[in-house]
Amino acid sequence: MGRVALAAAAPASPRHLTGPHHPERPERVDWILARLESAGLLGRLTRVDSTPASLDAIGEIHEAGYVARVADACAAGGTFFDSMDTEISTGSYGAALHAAGAALRLCDEVVAGRADAGMSLMRPPGHHAERTEAMGFCLFNSVAVAARTLQKRHGLRRVLIVDWDVHHGNGTQHAFEEDPDVFYFSTHQWPHYPGTGAARERGRGAGLGTTLNVPMAAGAGDEEYRRAFEEQLVPAAAAFRPEFILVSCGFDAHRDDPLGGILLSEGMYGEMTRILRRIAADAGARGIVSLLEGGYHPVAMPASAEAHVRALLED
Repeated sequence: MGRVALAAAAPASPRHLTGPHHPERPERVDWILARLESAGLLGRLTRVDSTPASLDAIGEIHEAGYVARVADACAAGGTFFDSMDTEISTGSYGAALHAAGAALRLCDEVVAGRADAGMSLMRPPGHHAERTEAMGFCLFNSVAVAARTLQKRHGLRRVLIVDWDVHHGNGTQHAFEEDPDVFYFSTHQWPHYPGTGAARERGRGAGLGTTLNVPMAAGAGDEEYRRAFEEQLVPAAAAFRPEFILVSCGFDAHRDDPLGGILLSEGMYGEMTRILRRIAADAGARGIVSLLEGGYHPVAMPASAEAHVRALLED
């Protein structure tokens, strides 16, 4: 691909602050940027600024009343929202809008041909956020907002979402489980938080068959993921023929991550990325945009991100 755009919060961006002992904290992005810089990769990426997603774009996925609840809770100085694991601060509402907006900006860059791929290093993550409920560190479901905007604004019909976070993206699945034009594929530890993502969950109604969950037992590693991607995702994607690929890019399936029991190496993130690039090329898709979800180890997460970015940059 070669041309990769990067979105990361600018110093003046709203700050999503969690407690000093919360695993999902601002240092996560700093760790990745430092690793990319030391690896000589940061200068090869084209930095783009984020702007907040419009309320209309957010409203394609979340009810207006829920969005207002998030705004009000943050403005009031709340510390938790909807669940005790989802900490907030006064800047969290703005940060969540910017996280979704960064995803949209990267999609714009790729669709316009100014980049072949994009990576968003923005917080908070999003794939657990339901239409009317925050959970699992997530406020707005940025990857779902991006998928719907690709359809509405750019006229792309078929969007593939690949979620390799160690936790199942319940909010993303539920947003599209009746939609035949958004294919949701997830590998995740099972059983594990949030309790969704059984193999029998394949979509509903017109969307039956465009949800593909591959639950993984604790202790699964590179070989199990390789088989899932090659034997299940590749043929499913060949039949679906996506016009764009979005990645819920969690790095918490790494063997050293404290919140999961999957044993991936950092190199596997590069291998999975290359498989997605092959899928995109075979389908004639516009490109790939990945969004940071989980990943909490200060060494394993940035090493995995480096492998992912290297694979995106390869010619």
